[in-house]
Amino acid sequence: MSTALAVVHGRFGRASLYRLSKPLAPHAHREGHLIFLIDGRPATVGVEGKDYTLDRDHAVAVSPWQPHEFRPGDLGKGAIFLTLYIAPTWFMEASSARGHAMMRFGAPLIRMDAPLFDLARTVAERIGNGEAGPALNDAIHDLTAYAFEETWSIGRRQPPMWPRMNDFRIRNAVRLMNERVTDACILDRIARDAGLSRPHFYKLFRQNIGLTPNMYLNTLRLERSIVRLTRSDDPVTAIGLDLGFASQASFTRFFSNNIGIAPTDYRRVSLVAG
Repeated sequence: MSTALAVVHGRFGRASLYRLSKPLAPHAHREGHLIFLIDGRPATVGVEGKDYTLDRDHAVAVSPWQPHEFRPGDLGKGAIFLTLYIAPTWFMEASSARGHAMMRFGAPLIRMDAPLFDLARTVAERIGNGEAGPALNDAIHDLTAYAFEETWSIGRRQPPMWPRMNDFRIRNAVRLMNERVTDACILDRIARDAGLSRPHFYKLFRQNIGLTPNMYLNTLRLERSIVRLTRSDDPVTAIGLDLGFASQASFTRFFSNNIGIAPTDYRRVSLVAG
């Protein structure tokens, strides 16, 4: 069974220590995402349709808004993973990566040498011990910076061209999605309000954003739910209903399929620093 061992939120974003034994649905984050195997059997991370092995010799990096999915190698006991969700602004301002135009990893697969693995273990131990503060921030920055540079270490490739919101109708649709994220049956109405048929809306959205409208909306709902779970005492049922879910069960299923654990479990172990 998948469980959360520890979660810390801070200016850097969030850092989690999970024991995962179930697959995660395809999803995306606005943060830079790093995944390290700390203990247990290897897993597979699919990034934009290509599979990468996550083991003691390799970590996986996922750029902001890059679609990905997770499949554990052990569906019984599970394995322990350190997962970082790094706020791009924090990282770009705090590191030598400021010379890059944006927080984009050079490649999804990271070779885990001994120093990098030691950094990952240090961060995992600090999170597991419930630490939060400057020492943890520094350790997370050092780990992220090392991993970031490693993804660019072969050939120093230029960042790929990523979709931009060139179509004003999609820019308007994104604004409406952020304003109406709690509404039910939101996408059909947004397509209509943007002056597009449903098929044309889905096609243009994917071309401009790089994600389906459903995946983008799921990201917004996850973000709102995490804020409510960690910064309020609102009942889980109320959070789910406010986000447009019909019941606590449907909200829990959605959260678990995208995060890996139940919202009550996430709230129980979360620590907000600063």
